[in-house]
Amino acid sequence: MSLVGSYVALSKPLVIAFPVLLLAWLRFGIAALAMPHWLRRPPDEPAMNARTRGLVFLESFLGNFLFSICMLFGVSMTTAVSAGVIMASIPAVVAIGSRVFLREAITRRTALAIACAAGGISLLAIAPSQAAAHPTGSATSAMPWLGNLLVFCAVLCEAAYAVIGKSLTGKLSPKRISALINLWGFALSTPLGLWFALHFDFASVSPGLWGLLVVYALAASIWTVWLWMTGLKGVPASQAGVFTVMLPVSAALVGVLVLGESLSSLQVGAFALALLGVVLATWPSRRS
Repeated sequence: MSLVGSYVALSKPLVIAFPVLLLAWLRFGIAALAMPHWLRRPPDEPAMNARTRGLVFLESFLGNFLFSICMLFGVSMTTAVSAGVIMASIPAVVAIGSRVFLREAITRRTALAIACAAGGISLLAIAPSQAAAHPTGSATSAMPWLGNLLVFCAVLCEAAYAVIGKSLTGKLSPKRISALINLWGFALSTPLGLWFALHFDFASVSPGLWGLLVVYALAASIWTVWLWMTGLKGVPASQAGVFTVMLPVSAALVGVLVLGESLSSLQVGAFALALLGVVLATWPSRRS
């Protein structure tokens, strides 16, 4: 999640240089070229049944494809502050989803960690300088309710990504999950990606941006997915959901340390509260 937040913050030049749907298509395509060997089924792994294939498709469709569309268009219709407050509900929604679909028990400490995570990101969202840190937040829209609804749909997609991923780690290896959902992402984004590619001047992109695109593709589709799925093998989904706070926290820190944005005392308090939630979620339990 820290790596996700970092590359989200550092991908601003790519969003300016490429149309969003073309950027998504290039991301999935570059990653597909980098990990074809991850598609092979290990000898000790059972063949996928129809249910597992359906879960792999849903993991990619909801977590990769639909999440990006809902988030990008949602933020363009509402303010960054509103989007941040709504995104603060991710840990709680993941916990609810893990309880309903995976029958995981939510301990008192995990519930407190979720509350800290939500409170920290809510404080981060209302910090005065946050709107300046997200240029899209200044855009006005005649339908902010639709933007808020789309952002909440993105929250549901992110929660589904965590819950479905936990289910898949019991059936497939993290490497194969990463390769399969990336391949589905490439297939889903190909029609619109090809259309934008036919109307795009690739010669106008500098070599530095091409290098940044390769790093972005490897981080977004390979490194982060493999790390997340490997972690989910040994961590309950409700507990893993607390770590989604690291996405906006690391994005904001990169903005301060790399992009030269300011950091207010309210943001410092938000970081402390959010990280307290991570500590509560990961502190070893006392054994009887």
